[in-house]
Amino acid sequence: MAGDLTQFRVLTFDCYGTLIDWERGILAVLRRHFSPNGEWADDAMIKAFAIGESEAERDNPIAMYPDILRMAARRVGKALGIDCTPEAADALAMSVGDWPPFDDTVAALQKLNQRYKLVILSNVDRASFAKSNARLGVEFDAIITAEDVAAYKPALSHFRRAAKLFDEWGIQRHEWLHVAQSLFHDHIPAKSMDLKTAWIDRRHGREGWGATLPPNSNVKPDWTFNTLADFAARVEEEWMQ
Repeated sequence: MAGDLTQFRVLTFDCYGTLIDWERGILAVLRRHFSPNGEWADDAMIKAFAIGESEAERDNPIAMYPDILRMAARRVGKALGIDCTPEAADALAMSVGDWPPFDDTVAALQKLNQRYKLVILSNVDRASFAKSNARLGVEFDAIITAEDVAAYKPALSHFRRAAKLFDEWGIQRHEWLHVAQSLFHDHIPAKSMDLKTAWIDRRHGREGWGATLPPNSNVKPDWTFNTLADFAARVEEEWMQ
């Protein structure tokens, strides 16, 4: 166990996969445009998306996220041997605002907001995040997107921008906890900066890595929870002791 959760003053969150059920939203689009009659299993499509999106982000770090999604859609089509129409690419690019929060997200964030400052570190653009933000039920103390830092995680740019901001707020490194689902995008870079992390293992009990790539090195989060509700409950338990 990493220690006391009451030691932290700020929580940074990945959004998509952690707060927003992006796999559900992505698959709704992929089923409609690439597998309307069930030709492809969900696992195959979401794995193709994970590879395609990550490659697009790596190769195009200053591209806006809707364009990343268009590139990812074309790469999914190529992986599946299906022609990706402009309509299909645009449907995925414009779908972010339709991706739903996980059922426990809003209530958990509202509880956590009573204990900590909350900050978003997200691999999207400002306009796309604004659509999701309207669904999350809290006002974040800061929002740092790929558009703001001209890079996509697992690059360190989001974390470095946050570190600079927290220095201005008088928050020390040991008072910062990063909360995320993706080991690849979030926990590996966070750990490289000696941050404490909490893994929200949204895919517990399921095989594979879903819409993210597998971690390319060993990483050990300091806490692991199956849901954000479990994390918020542990926080309340420790604060009430």
